Amino acid sequence: MVETKDPRAIAAVTEEKFAAMYPGARATWLRRLFRDVEDLFGGRHPDYGAVDLRYHDFEHTLQATLCLVLLLEGRHAAGATPALNARQFELAVASVLLHDSGYLKLRSDAVGTGAKYTFCHVLRSCAFAATYLPTLGANDHEVEAVLGAINCTGPTKEISRLYFREPYEKIMGCSLATADFLGQMAAADYPDELEILFHEFQESDNFIHLPPARRVFKSCQELKERTPLFWSKLVHPKLEGDYQAVYRFLAHPYPHGRNLYLEAVEKNMATIQQRYGRA
Repeated sequence: MVETKDPRAIAAVTEEKFAAMYPGARATWLRRLFRDVEDLFGGRHPDYGAVDLRYHDFEHTLQATLCLVLLLEGRHAAGATPALNARQFELAVASVLLHDSGYLKLRSDAVGTGAKYTFCHVLRSCAFAATYLPTLGANDHEVEAVLGAINCTGPTKEISRLYFREPYEKIMGCSLATADFLGQMAAADYPDELEILFHEFQESDNFIHLPPARRVFKSCQELKERTPLFWSKLVHPKLEGDYQAVYRFLAHPYPHGRNLYLEAVEKNMATIQQRYGRA
């Protein structure tokens, strides 16, 4: 089991898979990317403070990154088309590492936590990625591909309605959106983190002065009770349909082996139902 609290462990796994999938490709770009993102979330960027959220923390990003890398490995092994080349794999990893950078606060921002930016964090993530990636040598089309993938995240986004210049960009988007959900919902501590997640939503709703009647969750208990339904009625159908069922590439062996991510999510949903479900 890979330790998702350790960015160096996730970077090592990513580099190992990259080398196996693309023999002869150099991991220089990936190493720089991981180092920069670790510095960013750790508060070592000149403009941004360290991430101060407890749910959408750096581990959440690393959980999604590991899931994405394993998914792309499975897809590569299955010979799915369109195949992603080494550069497109690098861009996919960039998209997952940067997809929640929009939660970070500027150093001058001393009010609340980055959770207040929940409603606009995707836009802020895209803005950061658009200014950062060119410093690594990414061209305009590559930046556009990463922004397109980041824009696929979030339960209200409909990937089928978004425009993609190249087919691989949609694969990136579906893979990132899938990994974003499965990485967090399959985590062993997910049932214990729901109260923390509710308080992030609450801070965001308060920040934009959203009236109580328009809030998705009126209480922490409501969020807990509705989470199994959120999985079965919203997330799982999106994984299967809008995200083109790329989660199936997590099965080992493909296509009929065990999918440990789905199994872990189902286990968590049973635990949540048992703890918080209505009598």
